[in-house]
Amino acid sequence: MAQSSFSHIIIGGGTAGCVLAARLSEAPGTNVLLLEAGGRDWHPYIHMPVGFSKTTGSNLTWGYHTEPQVHAGNRRIPYAQGRVLGGGSSINAEVFTRGVPQDYDRWANDEGCPGWSFADVQPYFLRSEGNRSLADAWHGTDGPLGVSNVANPLPLTRAFIMACQQYGIPFNHDFNGPRQPGTGCYQLNVVDGRRCSAAKGYLDPARGRSNLTVLTGAHSQKLIVNGHKVSGVEYVRKGLAEAAYADVEVILTAGAIGSPKLLMLSGIGPANHLRDIGIEVRADVAQVGSNLSDHVNIDLVAELHDHGGLDKYKKPQWAAWAGLQYLINRTGPAASNVVEGGMFWYSGEDRSIPDLQFHFLPGAGAEDGVGNVSKGRSGITLNCYGLRPKARGAVRLSSGDPKAAPRIDPNFFGHPDDLATTVAGLKLCGEIIAQPALAEHVRRIVLPDDSLTTDAELSDFVRHHGRTSYHPVGTCRMGSDHNAVVDTELKLNGFDGIRVCDSSIFPSLIGSNTNAPTAMVAEKAADIILGREPICAVSTTSSGSTHRSKPTQVEL
Repeated sequence: MAQSSFSHIIIGGGTAGCVLAARLSEAPGTNVLLLEAGGRDWHPYIHMPVGFSKTTGSNLTWGYHTEPQVHAGNRRIPYAQGRVLGGGSSINAEVFTRGVPQDYDRWANDEGCPGWSFADVQPYFLRSEGNRSLADAWHGTDGPLGVSNVANPLPLTRAFIMACQQYGIPFNHDFNGPRQPGTGCYQLNVVDGRRCSAAKGYLDPARGRSNLTVLTGAHSQKLIVNGHKVSGVEYVRKGLAEAAYADVEVILTAGAIGSPKLLMLSGIGPANHLRDIGIEVRADVAQVGSNLSDHVNIDLVAELHDHGGLDKYKKPQWAAWAGLQYLINRTGPAASNVVEGGMFWYSGEDRSIPDLQFHFLPGAGAEDGVGNVSKGRSGITLNCYGLRPKARGAVRLSSGDPKAAPRIDPNFFGHPDDLATTVAGLKLCGEIIAQPALAEHVRRIVLPDDSLTTDAELSDFVRHHGRTSYHPVGTCRMGSDHNAVVDTELKLNGFDGIRVCDSSIFPSLIGSNTNAPTAMVAEKAADIILGREPICAVSTTSSGSTHRSKPTQVEL
């Protein structure tokens, strides 16, 4: 078995892995290895914003499905997870949102994660963000993750935003600013008509460094563990077994599915489960793989009178025209991320912050597993999900074979409040579609059938059509209690030489898409790993000016 040695080994080349590879290799004296099971981010669909609609069911993912969902029609639901350099940031819809301050204050104050309040993490959001359109206390302009406004929203997107306002929901030009509720166009991780993934923004500028080695097609098998010290990883590349050793640390960034999988393959996890699989137990860490939380999504699909959306570009002649436009000047329908418009709103009057998020797509059948319109017709899709689900699921191994897919059970609608919130969101979708600005385009509602009117009927529809929003978190939960998988410095409890630094450490879901928060975690982790002082917090005064202050030091 070939062996090599590095100061830091990063396992998983998704958003967090790319951020950490770039940040750690900036530091003198480091020698960093980044391992990614998938391939290079070469595919043109990755870099073309509209390509999102082609990637969620492609070989750029692991091809996972959930376990039969007991509370969701016993269905095995497609569960796209990126298997390519850049991970989710290379295949997602490029939507740039990060939640509200209350999400992170909940982590710090209610969920045992001091040092992770909004005041603590906001500087890392700002450091990661390279906004081309907004520059104030809420936005960074020099970061590697490029952010821009939708350059030229499609007419149907404009109609959706108008319909929301006709219903009474205010326009919001910035979902990441002082107020989240409202409707508008999302900001995107798109620069000059091209996706700005973590691989593009962070890793590409670092690729020429002599102290950074990036290996794709490297499938990690298990961690190398000696007692309570993790010293490296065994992996297979090009059919050959290899091992890499870390002089300082192994950093696990394989995501909410991959990180707990590798820990369990290495004998670190729920003891009874590992014994059942036939894996020697090194440490009984019951919460590894538990606490899985994800946004469960429901779609309303409508058929249009005309071909005003993106569906007409499925025809070869129109696809060729769109490709030519994009090739010449990176404009036209291929420059659309498909999910241009959206909304954050409330499922009831008693909510203090939005608990529903909506995405509008000027097309139908754009994502894997979503219903379509009649052949030859065009459509639109409006989807929504509850932002802070109460149900929790788990990731478990199906066997001790590293090549075997894990058992993924997000337990969709496992709490009755999650179903009620989603039904409320679906009703609101119907109200928005019925407003004049959109109603004039709509020929008929395809899903749900208009005969479904009662809460019981709509609940049944939601259970049988709900799907993932690609936001799994929490399976290596961070906290201060003895059950937490990692501590607030992201060290694996009970072990030396290893941290987990990705979305699996979220103690709970935040109220938005999860790519920007994952980049934030990795930015903060880089400073922790390198022993740097935390960045000064940024505050906004009532006048809108800013000041910076030293974060309060918390004894852990």
